[in-house]
Amino acid sequence: MTTEFEQTDPERTLLPTASPARTRAAVRELLGPHRGLAAAGFGLMVLATSVGLLTQPLLGHIVDVVTEHRSPDALTLPVVALAGVAVVQGVTTALGMSLVSRLGETVLARLRELFVERALSLPLKRLEKAGSGDLNARVTRDVSRVADAVRGALPELARSALSIVLTLAALALLDWRFLLAALVALPIQAHTARWYVRNAVPLYAKERIATGAQQQQLLDSIGGARTVRAYGLQAGHTRRVTDRSRASVELTMRGVQLVLRFYSRLHIAEYMGLTAVLVTGFLLVRSGSASVGTATAAALYFHSLFGPVNTALVLLDDAQSATAGLARLVGVVDEPAPTVSERVGDPTTAMGDPSVTLTAVTHAYVPGRPVLHGVDLEIRPKERVALVGTTGAGKTTLAKLVAGLHRPEEGRVDVGGAEPDESGRLVGLVTQEVHVFAGPLADDLRLARPEAVDEELREALATVGALAWAEALPEGLDTVVGDGGHRLTADRAQQLALARLLLADPPVVVLDEATAEAGSSGARQLDEAAEQALRPLGDDVAAGLGTPVQSVRLALLLTGVGLVAFGTAAAGPVAFVALACPQIAQRLAGVSSPPPLVSGLTGAFVVLGSDLLAREAIPGTELPVGIVTGALGAPVLLWLLIRANRAGSGG
Repeated sequence: MTTEFEQTDPERTLLPTASPARTRAAVRELLGPHRGLAAAGFGLMVLATSVGLLTQPLLGHIVDVVTEHRSPDALTLPVVALAGVAVVQGVTTALGMSLVSRLGETVLARLRELFVERALSLPLKRLEKAGSGDLNARVTRDVSRVADAVRGALPELARSALSIVLTLAALALLDWRFLLAALVALPIQAHTARWYVRNAVPLYAKERIATGAQQQQLLDSIGGARTVRAYGLQAGHTRRVTDRSRASVELTMRGVQLVLRFYSRLHIAEYMGLTAVLVTGFLLVRSGSASVGTATAAALYFHSLFGPVNTALVLLDDAQSATAGLARLVGVVDEPAPTVSERVGDPTTAMGDPSVTLTAVTHAYVPGRPVLHGVDLEIRPKERVALVGTTGAGKTTLAKLVAGLHRPEEGRVDVGGAEPDESGRLVGLVTQEVHVFAGPLADDLRLARPEAVDEELREALATVGALAWAEALPEGLDTVVGDGGHRLTADRAQQLALARLLLADPPVVVLDEATAEAGSSGARQLDEAAEQALRPLGDDVAAGLGTPVQSVRLALLLTGVGLVAFGTAAAGPVAFVALACPQIAQRLAGVSSPPPLVSGLTGAFVVLGSDLLAREAIPGTELPVGIVTGALGAPVLLWLLIRANRAGSGG
């Protein structure tokens, strides 16, 4: 069973958080295979604590020897015994702590494996709904909190709990009245612990969610900084970052205030308990029921409880924080795994021709607001296709559907006749935002083909024009790149992604603005790299969606009325004229989107600039018919838009 805490963003659907019962069950499942290690560590901790409790009676005996004016020789045995207790306690404590730490690290490693395995298998659509900030907060801050608790809090908490129980038993052995006096502090400590747990759990859970929302907003604003500046949205994004940062800080400060009140109550309990034990000892010594040494031992026993009790209660802070993080990790681990076909072997062996067919495909991220509607598309084997359109037209969505990252809400996407669960394994997708994995450059490339030898890696790098700079790195292909290593520029990271594409050798290739990240300075070089990367795959590749327009055999325009085909490589200029005209007209007319009539006329106009018109020049000139048609069509589109705008505004 999982529950979700309050959402901080109504447009986000956060990943689930496990309930307390499910979190405890998950801990038991993780500890189950390591019962022997847990028993050995617990046994050594009990032995170490028991030996350590001999210190107070020995000190009390020394007090009695001194107050009774015995021979100095009587001090030899207790002093030697104290030294022996220190040695034995130190050795057994070290061994016990090491076993408990090993247990914690083993369980933590297994939890990390389960979390990463399930996080990597989550559908992209689910992650996009939650936002990358939510998953990022779990994989960084939550994992860190749990790890810190396992390494520090768990061993100390175990030792403190044993010390408390055995020390109270030792007080009872001295005199049961000392135990009753010590228990005066118990109600205050118990009430403090319950109060803290009741307030800390929801507070830390809210803090985690607020931190995830803050990180998500930072990622959105920084990642889209160019777009934010281009559209003048700085004020809105700054306000959202400020609001979410303030919410996170306020929750953190509430946690600090909670801890301060927690400590003050603990100190009150300590002083009251110690006073009760000292008064009891005074009364027992005066009545002759106990010696000064026994009263001293009782006071030392209670004083020795300060450390374990405070440690145990203080560690509740770390424990509650770690519990909140653990519940978020278990919530991801418990996410149902996507169904995967049980077919054995490489799906490429069972596929037919590497063709791509979209039939009446409709897809929406938000219900009722389709990004694609009724799209039909067929890409034949060995055919390259360029898909152009305005921002938000659905180009990336279409690419993700073909790559199997999304399932269409309606219709069907067929890639080489493979099952829907396996179609994604047939497609190589390179997007505008690529990632450089931390580690040696050669290992980064071998993610696409683990068995590739160095010569194959160099061949792939040479094909995309990256071999020269790769070999010029300090250690060549063994140079550590990515986080903590050599930083690659945006264009080099894209070249690396294209080299991985070559090594993977997929039947179908989708390039989603793969040459756009480098900006104008590196665009030409990346266009050439993309062309070179596709050339060796040319006999097998079914589709090169988003490839450079000048290299394609078929160009498609994605508009509000669907896909419109307008020719081959020679029709490239027509594509941009057809695309630019309605956009320029939109801006001049002051409308957010073209009316259906204008969209339809745009589609018809694009058809006029088809393969034949793009290649044929006007007699007696070198001007292609398509270019001239575009220049003449722009004023017509502008006029229609202005008329439509005036009609819509009542003018």
